[in-house]
Amino acid sequence: MDFFDVVRERHSIRAFKDRPIEQDKLRRILEAVNRAPSAGNLQSYEVYLISDLARRTALVASAGGSGFLAEAPVVLVFCAHPARARDRYRSRGEQLYAVQDATIACTFAMLAATALGLSTVWVGAFEEQAVAEAVGIPSGQRPVAILPIGYAAEQADPRERRPLDELVHEVK
Repeated sequence: MDFFDVVRERHSIRAFKDRPIEQDKLRRILEAVNRAPSAGNLQSYEVYLISDLARRTALVASAGGSGFLAEAPVVLVFCAHPARARDRYRSRGEQLYAVQDATIACTFAMLAATALGLSTVWVGAFEEQAVAEAVGIPSGQRPVAILPIGYAAEQADPRERRPLDELVHEVK
């Protein structure tokens, strides 16, 4: 799929079919995550892959009852790992770059999934400590995005976007 088609076709899906993701597709998504740009190429993030139903169900409670987290056959949890950026970038690396790195990696996963005919939805509304406990995330890492991935069980309606002349501000 052409890159611009991928961008146009990506929609937030909150209902997933009871169908596993092929291992080669999952591998390609994870390889895309690993290719995501990061500050100083430090990759100051970690990714937790959850396919176990009990753990996916535990994530539902941490995200305000978002049942689609248990429906998706795979959920990726992206965590900032501030210590990886601390030595080179000090507090800015810890507080900002690690979060940016994790979110860029999540975006690459979303786009790769779309290119492979899969669907996702970015989940940012969750209790960080509850996610950390449900997944078993070590101390020192911060969950910043949850990404359920699967085959869509619903059709997304295209949503209106802001006009470019309202969104983009040219500075001369």
